[in-house]
Amino acid sequence: MSTVETRYCYRHPDRETGLACSECGRPICADCATFAPVGIRCPDHAGVRRSPTTRIKPPPVRRAQGIALATGDAPITKALIGINLVIYLITVVQGGGINSPGGALLSRFILVGSNIHGRFFVPYGDLAHDHQWYRLVTAMFLHASILHIGFNMYALWVIGTPVEQYLGTARYLGLYFVSGLAGAAGALLQSPYTPVLGASGAIFGILGAMMVLEWQVTGRLAGQAAGLVAINLGLSFVIPNISWGGHVGGLIGGILVMFSYGHWGGSRSRAQYGQLGLGGVLGLILVGVGSVAIAYFSVRGLA
Repeated sequence: MSTVETRYCYRHPDRETGLACSECGRPICADCATFAPVGIRCPDHAGVRRSPTTRIKPPPVRRAQGIALATGDAPITKALIGINLVIYLITVVQGGGINSPGGALLSRFILVGSNIHGRFFVPYGDLAHDHQWYRLVTAMFLHASILHIGFNMYALWVIGTPVEQYLGTARYLGLYFVSGLAGAAGALLQSPYTPVLGASGAIFGILGAMMVLEWQVTGRLAGQAAGLVAINLGLSFVIPNISWGGHVGGLIGGILVMFSYGHWGGSRSRAQYGQLGLGGVLGLILVGVGSVAIAYFSVRGLA
């Protein structure tokens, strides 16, 4: 049986960790980690810009048992972007062009609470009449224009990459889908008669998770993630035809899931993020089931 080396933060030798700097490979604790689109950085490399002609491959990092390892890669984020792009191309071919996706796939998978009194007609059913609850999930893979999917996929790459590196694949995947469900519930609360589509709810959930991470590391809420949340929420209320309910719902869902991932306690009274424990599983279940329940009660009686 192989043994796994326990690693400790190079700046705090008493703190066991599974995180490592993506630049130099040294182990760092959550307090020393800086989250960036290029990976997790130690304090010595947090402000260092990598030369475009130089690729530094960090040495292999072994993890302590029970601690999630930041791999320096983001396979789930890449896969999600790829799936979204493929589905968008299908709806473009079935629809009216690059900025007019449509067709059977979009109509079957878009989220709509009820067609009655709506401005749009979805020929393949809705939640209130046909109970097609799969639309709560499938709608997060549809987009309305090239600008819509371009902005969402760029945001997913920039925001999702460091969060996935911190959480690991399983917890990140749970965060994404449950935040998407919460976003769908929020959208139905705001406007159950209007069709909704897009990955924005899930992306706002990732932003909420990043905001919690920054608060835990810095002790301040007014960080980079909070600024992004404020800007994008402001745009949600200013720009027409944007489901601000979906954005708010996804944000709340992501924050709740992130708190459930934390292992609270100890003298420092902060959340340490390790493997997905019982609290994390329960958090995913409660937020997910709660989101579906909110969606159900939002469309109940609209048939």
